[in-house]
Parts: sequence; structure tokens; C-alpha cells
Amino acid sequence: MGNYLNPGNTGFIGIRNDIYVDKSGLIGLINQTIDTPRRLTCISRPRRFGKSFAAKMLCAYYGKTCDSAGLFDDLKIAENERYREHLNRYDVIYLDMTEAIGESSAEEVVPYIQRNVIRELTEQYPGLKCAEGFAATLANGAELAGNKFIMIIDEWDAPIREAQGRPGLQRKYLEFLRSLFKNSGMTDKIFAAAYMTGILPVKKDGSQSAISDFLEYTMVKPRQFAPYVGFTEEEVKELCKTYGSDFSMMKKWYDGYSFRNLDSVYNPNSVMKAIFHDDFDSYWVQTSAAESLMGYIGLDFDGLGRTVTELIGGVATEVDTKGFANDLTTFRDRDDVLTLLIHLGYLAYDEATCSVHIPNQEIRQEFARAIRQVKRDDTIRRVRESEQLITDTVQGNAEAVARQIEKIHEEESPLYYNNEQALRSVIKRAYFSYGDEYMMFEELPAGSGCADVVYLPKKSSPLPVLIVELKWKQSADSALEQIRARRYPEAVKDYGSDILLAGISYDRNAPAGERKHQCRIERYEEAQ
Repeated sequence: MGNYLNPGNTGFIGIRNDIYVDKSGLIGLINQTIDTPRRLTCISRPRRFGKSFAAKMLCAYYGKTCDSAGLFDDLKIAENERYREHLNRYDVIYLDMTEAIGESSAEEVVPYIQRNVIRELTEQYPGLKCAEGFAATLANGAELAGNKFIMIIDEWDAPIREAQGRPGLQRKYLEFLRSLFKNSGMTDKIFAAAYMTGILPVKKDGSQSAISDFLEYTMVKPRQFAPYVGFTEEEVKELCKTYGSDFSMMKKWYDGYSFRNLDSVYNPNSVMKAIFHDDFDSYWVQTSAAESLMGYIGLDFDGLGRTVTELIGGVATEVDTKGFANDLTTFRDRDDVLTLLIHLGYLAYDEATCSVHIPNQEIRQEFARAIRQVKRDDTIRRVRESEQLITDTVQGNAEAVARQIEKIHEEESPLYYNNEQALRSVIKRAYFSYGDEYMMFEELPAGSGCADVVYLPKKSSPLPVLIVELKWKQSADSALEQIRARRYPEAVKDYGSDILLAGISYDRNAPAGERKHQCRIERYEEAQ
């Protein structure tokens, strides 16, 4: 076994020895592409979404220098009719581009890979004829071995990311990939299949993809690979049952990604760490992606600052993902920044509405942390105003609360409401900085109904629970009456904090000059 040729199954053995979720169905999809025009697959995922786990699984399954039946016979792939046909039948070329750059450099990574793959291939097949080109040498190797290669490239885009601002190096690396995968005659001779995975989709070169023969599956359109982006809800429920974790908290913290025909997808790394540490927290901050968030949301594009504050407050926003250049530096407008954040996992994309939202509590916490470091006057003002709004609410200053909500409505919303949902959107914009102290729940089942918005303080926060009821075309007093009549506080009275009741209304039927927001605030004990 080598480092680049036939690395074996030791990596997957380690994965199976830990908390494990069966994602072997991915193999069946790759098997369907073998020796077909669809043999080239590129899957992009955020950091810590299991890319390397999948790559090691594929190495273990296809590599012919190891016996992996004991690793797969009890998994879902064993039920596939083509399971035995491809099990341990191929020479595998495995490239971990992050590791290769670490061993060489961005400047030397291509010749380093070529040199080491040919060395290991010559050791495996001493009669190999080394041709002038790397692809031609691989073709000779496939002929000598009597089988085509399966190529697996992990973190394929690492050289693109590492060579930011150095287009010559990026072009050199892309030309290396072109030499392997853009020549259909040579590619068909060398590869039974190729699987690339990374953070970014394939880099665009002008108006065309640099490696256009790859079928791409991204965080915008994962298509049939959607169940393998992260953990599904059924998988997380089973993990919670097995390890005694609170499923409702797991959903609040790490769910929020959704794709066509798959409503709930969870961040797998964070779920695993929450189980291992028995602690619901933000594990995203431990990734290098977290370090760059502030730089992206601080870019000077019209509307980006306001959009970010709306997203933190829980408001979705439309986005056009089609013009993104698939790199970390080429941004034309706000849409390109938001599209990058989809690929990085910071935003979840809804294909049906072409909109994005912050998926869960973990990511919202990272946005809230990052936005305080963005040195833009409009952003600083919004943060301060939202923090003051929370203070005024807790202190019972209903007049100040109504005044600030009115301001947000005039500045950032349509000049009219057409339903109660529109009022809720303004409330979420106004209270967007709640993430420091609270977790937000919408339509929380409580008493004999559902509370519109509930802010539950975090364990470390001394602040009270906030139960907010919204009324359109009615009074703020009627909102408080509904909270009391339907016993909403019953659901949170044992939470361990004081409870504030807030009724917020906008009377659309009032005369034009009197259409103002109203607010009433009471402490729960005083309402008994």
C-alpha cells in the first residue's frame, strides 16, 4: 500500500471504530457512473461536512490491495446488486491536496504529485513505461495493470484557495486537471471513475468551467447526493436515541439545511461533537472558515450590511447564485458574497424560493460574533440599536420599543403590511442581536396555542424569558390578553427565569396619520 497509489482501508477502519453513521449508499451512486460518460463526479461541501470521511470510504471500497468486505458487509451498500462487482477491484489513485501542499508548496504541488504517483506506480508495476506526459504514463499503467484507475481527489480546490491572488499558479493547477480529465480519449483509457470533493465548485475559466466534463453537485444543487451532504433527521434521531442526547436541542443547534425532497440536513461534525462532549455549543468556531466570515460580511457592497442583520434576525433574503465565479476573491455584488457563504455552509439555500437564511443557532452565533468586528458605521449603528431595543424591552420601556420598531419598519421594510407575518419580519429585524443572550423560537407550542415569538435566555444569561405576541389590525392590549387567555407562559414557567409578556401591534384600520406601532409589556407575575 502507498500514500498515493492504493492507500488501503486503514482510514476507513478508524472511522468505523468511532460513532458512525452509514453513508455507504454514496458508493452505489458512484458505481452507476463507472465506465460511463458520467464517470467524473465533483461534490463540493463546507468544511467539517464529511468530505474526507467519504473519500476514505471510497478508497477502502475500491482499492484492490486490501480486503474490505468485513467493513462493508453490514452496511447499506451490501444490499446493492452491484456491491461485489466493484469491491476491491481497482487501483486507486488518492490525492489529498491539502496534505500535498503541506509536503511541497502551492508552487510545486503539481510536479510533486506527478513525481510521487509515478514512483509508487513503478514500484507496483516494475515494467511500467514512463511516457513524456503524466497522463500518457497513467494510460500505460492502466494497460499494464489490466484495469483502469479510480481517482479520488480530496480538497481538490486547496491549491486554488492557497494561490489566491496568484492566477498563474491557479492556471497551472487547472491545466494539470485538464490534462487528466479534459481529453476524453485519454480519460476513458485511464479512469473507470473519478471523484473530486472540496469546498468550492469547479473554478470557472472565463465563461466556461475549467473542467466542464465533471458532473457537479453543490450546496446549491446536490441533487441525488443530497442525503450524503450531512446527517438526515432520521439519522440524528437514531444517534440521539442511542447516546441519550436531546433531539430537540440537536435540531435547534445543528439543523437548518434543506434540499429538494430532503427537508432537514444537519451539520455532521457538530452533531458528533455535541454527542461526544455531551454539550450543545458552537463547534463551527473551531474551523478555519470561521476566521474569514468577518472579512466577507464586511465587504462594501450596497445592501450587504442590512442583509446580514436581517439574516441574523431570522429573515430570509433572495439571492442570485448563477454569476458566482467559484473562488474566494472574485465578487461583483452582494449576491456573489451570499453565494460563497452558501458554499462555506454559513447560509442555507432554499431552491424553491431562491433565498438564503442562517440555518441554525450555531451559525447564528458565529454571525453575531463576527458582525461586532465589522467596522462599518451602518452596521455598528444597527447593532447598537438592536441591543438597546432588547434593553428597553427587558426594562419595560414600551414606548421606546414601539418607537424603534416603527423606525425599523420605515427604514427597512415595505411602507405597508398585508398580514401578521410581515409584522413578524420587522420584529425579527429589530431584535436581530438577540443571539448573544437568547435563543429564538417561532410558533412555540404553549398552553392552548402557539406563541408567535419566544426568546429563551441562554444558561449564562440573567435576562428574563420574552414571550412576544403580534397583532395586525388589533391592539397591543389584545395581544397580551391572548397570551394570558391561552396560557403561553405555562410552557416556560419552569425554565428558571422571570417571564416578560410583550404585545406588539400595528392597526392597519387606523386613520393614516395614526397608523403607528403599539407595545405593551408586563411581567408574568403581575399578570396573575
